[in-house]
Amino acid sequence: MALAFFDLDRTLLAVNAGQLWVKREMRLGYIGRWQATKAAAWLFGYHLGFSRVEHVLEGAIASLAGGREEEIAARTRVFYAEEVAATYRPRARDVVEAHRAKGDTLALLSSTSIYLAEPVLAALGIEHALCNRFEVKDGLFTGRPLGPLCFGAGKAVHARDLAERLGERMDDATFYTDSASDLGVMELVGTPVAVNPDPTLARVARKRGWRVEDWGVPARARAGRPL
Repeated sequence: MALAFFDLDRTLLAVNAGQLWVKREMRLGYIGRWQATKAAAWLFGYHLGFSRVEHVLEGAIASLAGGREEEIAARTRVFYAEEVAATYRPRARDVVEAHRAKGDTLALLSSTSIYLAEPVLAALGIEHALCNRFEVKDGLFTGRPLGPLCFGAGKAVHARDLAERLGERMDDATFYTDSASDLGVMELVGTPVAVNPDPTLARVARKRGWRVEDWGVPARARAGRPL
């Protein structure tokens, strides 16, 4: 048995769910154009692995202060069903099932929210959600993260903590991701795998001899329909 960590955006999914969420929230009138612009800047930085993105993420979490948790959770469930569920990469489920067949422990390791992580775990049968969680009091967000941010160096903290709790070794673990922002975790595990990697990660993977895999795109994309 070993740990298998999976990134979400552009790894298990062929899309960045954060981008879809921002567009949807603006379209439905939940956020304004300025908020959407700031969110887009964060997503751009995330994709390229920029440092200091944590500060932007903290600001996004702070903006939730006073909002009702159940409202966000409900909107996220609808968002998943309508815009995310059909965007899994074709090979994603096969790889997850191959690790399950070996008896490996499966974990989502993503900067997404727990509200989007939950339906993903249910769909793929993944056991653990290592993601961003938010402090809630009396059903309202306080605007503070719950625990360390699950991004960049924070992802490594979450991964190590789970390995320690389960008595597993990071040297035996596998991590699948598309993003250079996850290099810290890739350097920790015994088997780092670059899945449809961004240009920076592709260069690093070639240089270090890491596996590079193409998990494909959903049928709707091959048919020319937007994801």
